[in-house]
Amino acid sequence: MLKYHYNVLGVMSGTSLDGVDLAHIYFFEEKGKWSFEIKESQTISYSESWINRLKKAVDFSDLELKKLNEDYTILLAEIISNFIKTNNIENLDAVCSHGHTILHQPQNGFTLQIGNLPQIAKLTNQKVVCDFRVQDVKLGGQGAPLVPIGDQILFSEYDYCLNLGGFSNVSFNENGSRIAFDISAVNTVLNFYANKLGFDYDDKGKISRSGNVSEVLLSELNELDFYKKSYPKSLGFEFVKTILLPIIEKYQIPIEDKLRTFTEHIAMQIALALPKKTGSLFITGGGAYNDFLIEKTQFFLPEMRIVIPDTKTIEFKEALIFALLGVLKLRNEINVLASVTGATHNHSSGEIYEY
Repeated sequence: MLKYHYNVLGVMSGTSLDGVDLAHIYFFEEKGKWSFEIKESQTISYSESWINRLKKAVDFSDLELKKLNEDYTILLAEIISNFIKTNNIENLDAVCSHGHTILHQPQNGFTLQIGNLPQIAKLTNQKVVCDFRVQDVKLGGQGAPLVPIGDQILFSEYDYCLNLGGFSNVSFNENGSRIAFDISAVNTVLNFYANKLGFDYDDKGKISRSGNVSEVLLSELNELDFYKKSYPKSLGFEFVKTILLPIIEKYQIPIEDKLRTFTEHIAMQIALALPKKTGSLFITGGGAYNDFLIEKTQFFLPEMRIVIPDTKTIEFKEALIFALLGVLKLRNEINVLASVTGATHNHSSGEIYEY
């Protein structure tokens, strides 16, 4: 018999390497309508050595990746267990964990999220639902983005749901189907250049605001093939490393100008990606705090009503939605939409590990 309320933990690590997001969530289902309450939430930052290891992992050998996966699973289990203990959380139905994406090559039928090994359940002493992307890629899908079904279920009052994290992605309803795709890199590039200036990130876009646009660089970025592709489409860190950074690095201009130009590029691509330029745009993810990026997005979408929610929803929306994906998996209900990923059919994705 199906339950109507769930006590779960959502766990997410994004490509921007901010850390591990954990959110303790109550879900309630009544007459087919879901609501939620985010209780305790926290981001646990990575150590310097872990950041370096995760950054370099894209070039690791199979043996190095295997060891990384094992070590990361132990790290993630410790983070989860400490969070549960610190917040005195009891009677969890499940820990629903995304893991951390290292390789994402759907065109080659391959995607790897580390931290999804079966022993995570025994290490945390909890039922764990995880590894949500692999099945979709096997079914011919992009394995991403997976958040849109959560947008459809939890945030249906908005015309567009935009996430500004390591990459930007958007979801919306079109002709009765949920459509979603990655738009461009965001914090993976902005943080890279902020780091060069000695900052973790460009606070509120202040550095970018101080720079000037390089029209030549902007034009070259806007001409990239990815933006001409039709959806479904998704991006991974390989795109940043092999395509974006080599282009930007060719230009001998101040870092402030690189940040300014790339911010302009992000905002332009967001505007170009939305089929209808009116309505409401719900923005979450770390980029929602980048005032300058939000201003530029509004500039290119003057008739759009931009909605930025409360802090918990901004910072923990992905953890919230992966928690929902886990709950749907427990109920054996659809949690991945073929209209979004391009898979052969809708399906209930993920692995359930008992402790």
